[in-house]
This record gives sequence, C-alpha cells and structure tokens, in this order.
Amino acid sequence: MKMEIKGKKKLVCGVILFILLILLPLMYVGVDDFFLGNKISLDLWMQKKTMKEKEFIKFHLARLVQGEDRRKLDDTGFACHRSYQSNHCVSTKPVRIDTRNMTVYVPSDDLRHNETTVWPYPWNGYYVGGVSTVRIVQYTSTTPPPPCNFHHHVPVVVFSSGHIGNTYHEMSEIIIPLFLTVRQFQSRVMFVVEDYIPSFISKYNTILTHLSAHEPMNPATVPAIHCFPASIVGLKYHGILALNSSNIPGGYGMPEFRHFIFDTFGLKTTKVSEITRPRLLLLSRKFTRRILNEDETIAMIKDVGFQVIVVNRFDNHDLKKLSHVINTCNVLLGVHGAGLTYDMFLPAGAVVVQVEPLDLEHYAKVIFADNARSMGMEYLHYKIEEEESSLVKVFGRNSSVITDTASVSKHNGIMNSRNVFYEQQNVKLNLVRFRETIVKAFSIVTVPRL
Repeated sequence: MKMEIKGKKKLVCGVILFILLILLPLMYVGVDDFFLGNKISLDLWMQKKTMKEKEFIKFHLARLVQGEDRRKLDDTGFACHRSYQSNHCVSTKPVRIDTRNMTVYVPSDDLRHNETTVWPYPWNGYYVGGVSTVRIVQYTSTTPPPPCNFHHHVPVVVFSSGHIGNTYHEMSEIIIPLFLTVRQFQSRVMFVVEDYIPSFISKYNTILTHLSAHEPMNPATVPAIHCFPASIVGLKYHGILALNSSNIPGGYGMPEFRHFIFDTFGLKTTKVSEITRPRLLLLSRKFTRRILNEDETIAMIKDVGFQVIVVNRFDNHDLKKLSHVINTCNVLLGVHGAGLTYDMFLPAGAVVVQVEPLDLEHYAKVIFADNARSMGMEYLHYKIEEEESSLVKVFGRNSSVITDTASVSKHNGIMNSRNVFYEQQNVKLNLVRFRETIVKAFSIVTVPRL
C-alpha cells in the first residue's frame, strides 16, 4: 500500500515538472513567439514588453487632451487642457518632481524658458482654501534639473486633497475626477497627493487602492527628486457629481462609475426589487439644517410601513461599512446636505427623498436631483413652507429673509446668504404634508412594476 502511495506521489510530481517545463518558455518568450516558432532572447522579449507598456501609457495619456492640445502633445510630449472649471497638464516624456517645493521638470526642445502653474484641484468656480499650486518647468539640455533620488516605473498623478471635510466636495471634486483621469490606466499609476490629509486618505483608501496599485505619496514626508516615465498634474472635471461619456477621456459615464463603486466595495444588491422589506435610511443632522421634530418624523415613517435606520455624520468615516448598510435600503431620506452623496451606494430603482429648506431648492436640484436620476434612482423632493423654517422665529414672519429670500444674496452677497440659509436654518416638518411624500416613496418601492 505504501509503495502504491509513493508511486502516485512520484507520478504527480512528474506531471507537475512536465507542465512547468512547458510553461517556462511561454513565461519568457510569450505565447505568440513560442507557438509561431520565433526564436527570441529574454532581453528582446523584455524590450518588446516595455515597448507595449509605453504605447499603452502614451495612448491613454493622449486621451486626456483633445484638439490643438492633442496635436501639441503629439508634437512636443507636453500639453495642458484648460477650462473654466479645471485644468490639467500631461507629459508623455519622463519628468522629475522636486517634492520639496512641488516643482515638476519636463524636458523640452524649446530653448525659451517655459513655465506654468497648475491648480491641482478640479474646481475653479469659487475660492477653495487649503490648495497649493504646482509649478511646471520645461527645461532644455543646457539647463538640466537636479538628478533623480528615486526612480518610479509608472506615470505620476499629482492632485490636492487640501479642500476636504465635506463628502459632497470630496466625491464631486476629487474622487469622481480622479476616476475619470486614471481609471483607463488599470491601476498603473502612482498618486502624489499635495496638501496631503491623512483622514482623507484613510476615508477613501478602498477607492484609492482600486485606482492605483501603489501607496499614495505624501510629498512632505519624502522630500527628494522623484523621477517618473510620464505625468498628469491636475484632474479632469466634468461637472457637479457628473460623468459625461462624450467628454475627455471618453467612455466613462455614471453607469461605469456605479459599476466601479459596487465592485470596489463589494456591494451585492443591484436592484431595489431584491430588497424584500421596505427599509428607509434617514441621514440625521446634528448641527445645521436639523429636523427639529426628528423623533416624531421617524414614528410617522414607521407608521407608513418602513423599517427606519438612522445614520448621523459621525458614522460616515467607515465607508465600507456604511456602503453596505445603505445598499440594503430602498429609500434614502435627508435634508439638503452632503450626506445625500451616499445615494451612490443605493441599488438601482431606489428612491431619494430630499427635504428642501428655504432658498435651497436650486442647489437641491442641480446637485442631488439630477445626480440621483442619472444613477437610475427615483427622486422625490419636499419643499418646506415658510412656517416649517426656524428662520421665522429668528427674523420674523414678515422679514424679507422669509418673504423674499433672493434679496439676501442680492443685497448682502452670496456668502451672507449661505450663512443664513445653510448655517442658521433648521426645519420642523409638517408631518401631515410630509406623510404624503413618504407614502409615495413607499408605493414606489412596494408596488410591483409591469
């Protein structure tokens, strides 16, 4: 019996050895060369592999610019795409980055001194604090930059995480633009994060590690000259929580982003019909735009027939855990605010219910209503009446703040208007009126569709 076992082990080992002998040539020369009978050295095979990698990188870098910028990139190896809302610069040539002062050195055949400054945050619509600029210097052979201290073998992507703390801005102005800019590279990039904030990296680590196979670099902790085969400085921005598949780089819309998010976080519920019990998640606010009668509101929602899950802003730093909770719900409810950005974790066909405080209906629509619909959600809104706003007690029922909300911005500026309607306002819902909206949401997720 022992002899038989030993004989079988020898046979298995022999088969494994035979398979390895067959596979080794394929590993070194490639399938095409092996079966076509081409003789190729290991060095030559490595050169071919390197050339294919360079072609892959160059092709996808070129997708980030268009028109005259594309022609300039083809001719010189460097170009910048600039728009009202954002700008980014691309180099297909090797670059050196001095992380001590965030200067990027790009080789050039132009004898003139060319220098540009990039704002590595994809939104220029209003003042954004906490963001540092990046200096790009095009140098010639007569003005060489400092020598390399570290060599990296994938393109670098430089962006800022300086303006954070609000999930809406983080998703709309960093994460979605980052996805648009680098998804096509299949993780073969390295992030250099200027204005590096550890809490941002920690919060979005799951997403960052699915966009790059390399750990994000904090330039302040590695002050040196870093060399890369190519570079992207700045990120491509399509609009508020927006992905336009016809805009550069092309081919990425909301369906592709949703697929990426679900795959990244391992979300299993893709359709609202897969949820057997009506479940509503309430985004509870504790400081501004609070629901003052929240307990009574929850009781009313339960009476309609929903199971209610309450999440406050301090529960949202573990995105993986939060994403799985939201993915089991078929309704997301919240007063206008950044937390509604988490509707990206809902299954298709779910309902987003947004409570609109005084003077915020425009922002509610352009930020969250259009976004929810683009993701295949049903969208309902509840516009409060004047008596439901806490501002009535603060300014008086006949104040122009209540009767003519637009006058606050017109006469005192947009920041004063924001201070009043965003920072000072809470809501006390009329539960008789609001119940109608909740009943409608309940019917959407419980009545079978034909």
